[in-house]
Amino acid sequence: MKYAVLGAGAMGLRYGVLLQEAGFDVDFVEIWQPQVDKIQQQNGVFVSRDHENKHLVPVDIYTPENYQGDPDVWIVFTKQMQLADALKRTARCFKDHQYVVSPMNGMGHLEKLNQYFDETKVIGATAMIGTVLNGPGDVDFIGAKGAGSMHMANETEVPDEMTHKIFDDFQKANLNPVLTTNLLGTLMAKVVFNSVVNTLCTMFSIQMGEFIQSPVAQKLSKQLIDEAFDVCERAGITLLNTREEEWQTVQKVSAVSNPLHYPSMYQDMSKDRNTEVDYINGYIYKLGLKHHYEAKTHDFLRNLVHLAEFSRDFDVEALEKSVQAAELAS
Repeated sequence: MKYAVLGAGAMGLRYGVLLQEAGFDVDFVEIWQPQVDKIQQQNGVFVSRDHENKHLVPVDIYTPENYQGDPDVWIVFTKQMQLADALKRTARCFKDHQYVVSPMNGMGHLEKLNQYFDETKVIGATAMIGTVLNGPGDVDFIGAKGAGSMHMANETEVPDEMTHKIFDDFQKANLNPVLTTNLLGTLMAKVVFNSVVNTLCTMFSIQMGEFIQSPVAQKLSKQLIDEAFDVCERAGITLLNTREEEWQTVQKVSAVSNPLHYPSMYQDMSKDRNTEVDYINGYIYKLGLKHHYEAKTHDFLRNLVHLAEFSRDFDVEALEKSVQAAELAS
């Protein structure tokens, strides 16, 4: 089958390159112009694994306006806040026969995808795979070959023939898929994971392996997990894991699978981009409010991330000038 990746950032490149290496035809569509320009200029993307063996992998990349392909499957990997624009710009390429797989972080994307794809063609997914975009045209796969896993579930929760074909292709690409029939439970399990690891590592600029060594890692993790599970139970969502299993996943992925990984939210923060915290901790908080429950720790942590974004972008020189002007006026 032919695939097109919409959102050729760190994870989009990893999925696409692995599928390409497994023998599938893959196109990349990207809305960030520097990424498109750099990859086209160097005739491919430089790929490393755990900071080693950097090599050039030829790929075909386009802006939405220049793409003319007709893939069987779209894999969507934009940031949540970029999705509406990316879909609108690419809409002329969407066809009724196409399926879409969306292993994005956070929640809020299904409603946007349904504006362009029928629910029978939408496969929600999660990715427990660490990847870093060092810069335009330069990506680093974290973990050994075959590391990481993903879950996928049809929006209808009824896998069809095409779903199984996609599943088989992902297996061949060493993405280690697991097919479920519990859409919201599948997606929310990853949201809960990210609400712990992504957010806390971002706040303190630490790798996952550093975080999990902290003597308070378990206490902080379980507090956030308990609140998130309380929300999901009130919303009628049955998660794939128990509370204890969710903590064990946080522990294993942080200590064993990806100890050297800086989560994507940290990568955004460190590169002066807006984070997806509103679609992770913020989503949990808002979902709780709908069911008369206030997940205060998630809201507090979300606001701390926004404060960190504000302080990162704050213009100190402008503040000093305004203070000096006020002093002169007095």
